[in-house]
Amino acid sequence: FDFRRFDIYRKVPKDLTQPTYTGAIISICCCLFILFLFLSELTGFITTEIVNELYVDDPDKDSGGKIDVSLNISLPNLHCELVGLDIQDEMGRHEVGHVDNSMKIPLNNGVGCRFEGQFSINKVPGNFHVSTHSATAQPQNPDMTHVIHKLSFGDTLQVQNVHGAFNALGGADRLTSNPLASHDYILKIVPTVYEDKSGKQRYSYQYTVANKEYVAYSHTGRIIPAIWFRYDLSPITVKYTERRQPLYRFITTICAIIGGTFTVAGILDSCIFTASEAWKKIQLGKMH
Repeated sequence: FDFRRFDIYRKVPKDLTQPTYTGAIISICCCLFILFLFLSELTGFITTEIVNELYVDDPDKDSGGKIDVSLNISLPNLHCELVGLDIQDEMGRHEVGHVDNSMKIPLNNGVGCRFEGQFSINKVPGNFHVSTHSATAQPQNPDMTHVIHKLSFGDTLQVQNVHGAFNALGGADRLTSNPLASHDYILKIVPTVYEDKSGKQRYSYQYTVANKEYVAYSHTGRIIPAIWFRYDLSPITVKYTERRQPLYRFITTICAIIGGTFTVAGILDSCIFTASEAWKKIQLGKMH
C-alpha cells in the first residue's frame, strides 16, 4: 500500500518543464496583483465597519422615561438675575426657574449672561424655554439676542465615523435678530443607539430643527420675549453597530484571490503558449 497514491498534486519533473518570457511576465504581474488584493483585504479586515439600521422601539427602557439634556447658551444683553429656565410637558410638568445643575456666568462686565444647565425631560411632547418669567421684576425691554453653543440630548457620542445631528443647534447665532423677538426652535428628537464591538450600548439622541422668529405680546400688551425649544420624539430609532469582518471570511477571500488569480493566469499563459507554438509551426510549414 502506497499512501502517495492519494496525492492529487502530482509533481512534474523540473527537466520536463519549459520556462518562457511570457510566462515570467504573467507570473510577476500575477504576484503583484495578488499582493495588491491581499493588502486591500487586510485593510478591510483590520478596519472596523459601522453599520446602521432603523427600527421602531424605545431603546433605553431603563431610563425611567427621562432624557438628559445639556444646554449652553449666551445672552450678551441680558443680566443673569433675569435669565431663567422653564420646563413644561404634556404630563403636567410646569417648572418655572429651574436651578438644579445650572450655572450663570456674567458676560460683558455683568451686562450679559451665559447659561449652562443639565436637566432631564420626560419622553412626551413638551418644551423648555429661556426667559425672564422667573425674575422677580420684569424688565421693560428684555433683549433675547443669543448664541447657542450646545444643545444635546442623552450621552455624548464621540465617534469619528458617525456623523449625525447630535448638536444641530451648536453655533446658532441670533445676535443680529430683533432684540424683542421671541424665538421658536421646533425639535424632532430621534433616539440613537451606538453599540461597540464588545456589545456595550450607549444611548443618545439626534434631532432636526426648524425655527421661527416673532414678536409676542402678553394679555396686558407688553412684549415678553423668550427662547422656546419645543420638542417631540420620533418613534424611529437609529442604531449604529461596530462590526469587524470575521476571520473565516477573510481567509476564504484570500484563498479565492490566490486560487482565482493563479487559475486565470495559468489559462492565459497556456493560451499564449499554445498560440505561439501554433504560429511557429505555421512559419516552419511555410519555410518547407
